[in-house]
Amino acid sequence: MNKISQSPKKVTPKVLRIWLWMKIWIHIFCGVCTLSFLFPFYDRQKKSEKIQAWSKYLLEIFQLDLQVHGADLLHENRYLLASNHISWIDIHVINAFIPIRFVAKSEMAHWPIFGWMARQLGTIFIRRESPSDARRVVAEMARVLQSESICIFPEGTSTNGGLVLPFKHSLFESAVVSRVAIYPLAIQYVSKTTGLRSEIPAFIGDMGLLGSISSMLKSRDLQARITLLEPLSMSLETTPDRKQLAVYCHDAIARAII
Repeated sequence: MNKISQSPKKVTPKVLRIWLWMKIWIHIFCGVCTLSFLFPFYDRQKKSEKIQAWSKYLLEIFQLDLQVHGADLLHENRYLLASNHISWIDIHVINAFIPIRFVAKSEMAHWPIFGWMARQLGTIFIRRESPSDARRVVAEMARVLQSESICIFPEGTSTNGGLVLPFKHSLFESAVVSRVAIYPLAIQYVSKTTGLRSEIPAFIGDMGLLGSISSMLKSRDLQARITLLEPLSMSLETTPDRKQLAVYCHDAIARAII
């Protein structure tokens, strides 16, 4: 899907955009209150339900439709998801499908409000330029994978969605250590009008978060497509190393987004 959809000529009216901004900030405020006052008393199942509901409503504010393919492949209780990365909203798209913990770049931890929320949700932060920090994160991931699932973005950066960058393989070591299945997951954003790839959600270059949100609110023509691909399971007979896992996931996702 290399053809790009042009921005729709019809732009969301300014008055409606102001109202949508208000809804976003109210929704964020409600999320902060839930994390602060209710989450400490919830069990894991209740937390997952709240995370999924919050993410679904955020997508609804953006009128971002979600289409999921391959959900029936998900049979494991614990697994590692490896996804391509396009936008800050990828996390909420995935959480709207299935709530999960994430590994994110350390810079995100310092984002106003959103960084605090990510910390409360158990996000594992990594300094991508530090090999020693990668070892720390792999150890933490292996511990978490004993009881929970994790999603990673192995490209190490976001793209416009037209290609998949080579996957960094260090974090795949956690799946080798904990012996959980690895699922490749392909994310795409397309125009609901044309069905072609849209770059509107792409969070790249010097783009700021507020600018990205504003661009998405103007469009209102977006659909997110998630494709869950055949997993690679660990067994006593076959134990691929982390490089093989990275290549398998990369190639599966690259084929899915063509």
